[in-house]
Amino acid sequence: MREWGVELSSLLGELGKNIKGAARAVQSVFDDDPYEVLAYRGYGDGRRAHVYGRVVEKVGAGVSTDADSTLRNLINTYRRADSDPLAHAGVVVEYGSGRTSMKADDEGYFGGWLDQGDTADGAGPAGISLLLGADREWHEYTVELVSPARLDTDSIKGTGEILVPAAAARFGVISDLDDTVIQSRVSNFLLAARTVMLGNARTRLPFPGVAAFYEALTNGAEGDEKNPIFYVSSSPWNIYDVIAEFIDLQKIPRGPILLRDWDIGLGSLSAARHFDHKGVAIHNIMKLYADMQFILIGDTSQHDPEIYRQIVGEFPDRVKAIYIRDVVRSAERSASVKKLADEVLAAHSTLVLSEDTLGAAKHAAGQGWINADALPHVSQEKRADEGKDDSKVATPEGGKPTSGDAPVVIG
Repeated sequence: MREWGVELSSLLGELGKNIKGAARAVQSVFDDDPYEVLAYRGYGDGRRAHVYGRVVEKVGAGVSTDADSTLRNLINTYRRADSDPLAHAGVVVEYGSGRTSMKADDEGYFGGWLDQGDTADGAGPAGISLLLGADREWHEYTVELVSPARLDTDSIKGTGEILVPAAAARFGVISDLDDTVIQSRVSNFLLAARTVMLGNARTRLPFPGVAAFYEALTNGAEGDEKNPIFYVSSSPWNIYDVIAEFIDLQKIPRGPILLRDWDIGLGSLSAARHFDHKGVAIHNIMKLYADMQFILIGDTSQHDPEIYRQIVGEFPDRVKAIYIRDVVRSAERSASVKKLADEVLAAHSTLVLSEDTLGAAKHAAGQGWINADALPHVSQEKRADEGKDDSKVATPEGGKPTSGDAPVVIG
């Protein structure tokens, strides 16, 4: 009876979503509420590209400023979470000379592959030009809302970018965001919620030295390799703009930001959803760039080591190393990571457990993946992020000064 009740509850929930979605779609034809098409950063190669986006009522949050109060940040967070999606909207994605039709889900999200030859009307080859190795790494695409048709309104379009790695790239980097790049405190739900709801892109803080280390990775040992970086996180798409602005403000190398639809509820926080989302996203990236090796970066607060272990097993000899920031620092968690490291070693890779960015950078320099001349810059920025000079605001709890010693190489 209990399982029957759960299934019924789930069914009613889905039915309610569909009814609300249909009602919003009908209402959108007649009301004056402005909708917008959000086109997120995608990625591709010489044959295919993957894009994401959402059709939603305009949020009106705007770009953050230094003068934003806690109340204003909270209001903007509410606007992002409460914005009405246009369920099952029809869009056309234009990239190069190609046009691809997509259908949004009940929350207004759309996404998928743009294959060479796709056209919106199925009329045959479109000749999409995804120039692998071109001088430009970023290529523009547009998305137009085509259904439901709006009355007496201009066309609604959004513009995004697709990353096509340069021919000079020697490897790629796939990085988590929460508690790897951004101090999010995801191991403590209340602190994480407070950070997200009451802060903005200017109040969110990086882990010391991250920008310099990631810059060194993208530059590589030769200094101009243009190694691509991809950010995969379980944070919700609702705060995509905050994360993108944060990355630009902190001068962290830009890359596609792959987030997930995060309905408020206990189910959205489950380990299974975390595994599924991140695992699938990383799988798609590594499958597309089949000839590229990768460095994976994460932390111990969630399940990054377990997810990355699965990736190493699925793509043998494709992962140069796994860098894990030890943010939990418990004997039990360290023991579980060391056990995973033995399996990683058996799959011909290495797991590196480090308390900070500088230690990981030293290991990367020793392997010849970054230029050793970049280490002083990583060290200097680490000191600045820790508040040891006046160039930056000191990081709060969770960013306490660390030694910068070489990390523990497990395996």
